[in-house]
Amino acid sequence: MFGYRAPSPRISLNSPSMHIRTVAERDSWLLTDYYHENRDFLMPWEPLRDESYFQHHGWEARLQVMGMQQKQGEAFYFLLMDPRQQQVWGVANVSQVIRGGFQACYLGYSLAAAQQGKGLMFEGLSVIIPYLQKQQRLHRIMANYMPRNQRSGALLQRLGFEKEGYARDYLKINGRWEDHVLTALITPAD
Repeated sequence: MFGYRAPSPRISLNSPSMHIRTVAERDSWLLTDYYHENRDFLMPWEPLRDESYFQHHGWEARLQVMGMQQKQGEAFYFLLMDPRQQQVWGVANVSQVIRGGFQACYLGYSLAAAQQGKGLMFEGLSVIIPYLQKQQRLHRIMANYMPRNQRSGALLQRLGFEKEGYARDYLKINGRWEDHVLTALITPAD
């Protein structure tokens, strides 16, 4: 269907500073640690989370669903990890993958407080995006950010995303409806 290739059970990508791979069920402790350690730092940029989001049992259940979505090619959940794969430095979530005539997805991401300012998210997305464009044949990658999140806006611009619009009260973030700048990266035609 439109050149779509079913994803392999596990995707592993090369990057100079980190190991990048899709999540597996065994990652519940790694993700629990990442979100627990960065809870306050990420709070202004994410939806309100219930307590299970910061506990191991919650991640065990969540990873089963995420694994199914990855297997079906509906989403890809990437971990940006230290080279020894003992700590999650960040995540890049590719969701709502739509095939057919659209060939599109949404991209969301976060980086640990301790890893800010090192260029790691740019490095990671510079590897993930070509995978999505070439292997998954996605034509449109959409990523949206809150206007006050200037770092995210600058990152997307540096990656080649173009502003396509502005949405008022787009997502409920940290208990408040927040405006978002809408951007997209279009894969050049073959």
